[in-house]
Amino acid sequence: MKIHYFQRYSSKENVATANTMLLLSRLYNYSAEKFFRFLNPFFPAESLELKLSFRQQERGPKSVPDATISQDSFKIIIETKMSGSGFDLKQLESHLSSFKGEKYKVLLTLAPEPMREEEKEKVDQIIEDYRRRHEVTLAHENMTFEKIAEAVKDVLDEFRDQEMLEILEDYSLYCIDSGLIASKDSWKTMRVQLSGKTIEYNLANDMYWDNAGRGFRPHDYLGLYNQKSVRAIGKIVARVKTIPNEKDIDDIKYESEIGELTEERKAKIKAAISYLLNKGFDLRVDSNRYFFVEKFYETDFKKTSPGAPFGSRIFDLSERLGLEKLPDTAEIAELLKEKTWI
Repeated sequence: MKIHYFQRYSSKENVATANTMLLLSRLYNYSAEKFFRFLNPFFPAESLELKLSFRQQERGPKSVPDATISQDSFKIIIETKMSGSGFDLKQLESHLSSFKGEKYKVLLTLAPEPMREEEKEKVDQIIEDYRRRHEVTLAHENMTFEKIAEAVKDVLDEFRDQEMLEILEDYSLYCIDSGLIASKDSWKTMRVQLSGKTIEYNLANDMYWDNAGRGFRPHDYLGLYNQKSVRAIGKIVARVKTIPNEKDIDDIKYESEIGELTEERKAKIKAAISYLLNKGFDLRVDSNRYFFVEKFYETDFKKTSPGAPFGSRIFDLSERLGLEKLPDTAEIAELLKEKTWI
């Protein structure tokens, strides 16, 4: 089972804040230079010292912000909501009393969706009034969890920063699973899975299986990796989860997540379970997820770095192929033969 970096099992604001703080602290520990590039939109980089304090629930004179990131020259106060609106204006104003003598001050409001314009105008007016009264540099940044993830990705190198990219991927999966990031990009997303000794079976039956306990980012395309390359790609037409039954294959229960649960697909699942039983693998004991593609098309999307990838990999096909609109799957398979990845 995949080990997650970020806490699951709760959608509370303090968990969302804690996971976001963990992501940013991991980025800082991984590379202070990249972390300060992440902060560039907030402050001029030359003003920052490379020493930070990450704190949660630190009591201020009048209130307790969800989190703070600070050093002598600046401070960011973070307030998190699980919806795009409904921030308590009096609470936000009270948070401002937590600022002291920092040169740069930022109130960061964080939610799954941007603030409504009328609400943002009210917050900005509070900021402006405070700025005038105290004659200080103070800004309000309204961010979404998706923007946080994108901003971190922007400072990472896809070839050199694989460790941090894996951490970022798990943060994104947590946000998607928790409804903090919408899955609007699934149309252009390919998830690549390892397919070793079963690849011929997968190709022949246009299906793939994985443990249902593994989270994943919604994706319309599935790639099969084998021997240093993505060997096939298919567009997903159905996804079925099974409820385990260790005694009788015929008593296995099915839950359709997307697509139609046909008798043919049930028969394919039973056949796959029997096939793997003969090879010493029992899919009856756990809940599994079965992906059905329209058709697997052979390709040769080569991995140029040493070793196999750790777990699954996610690719933005639109970005990778330089196309705003994707062609049919057969053409995508041909175009990927001209590309490589690390």
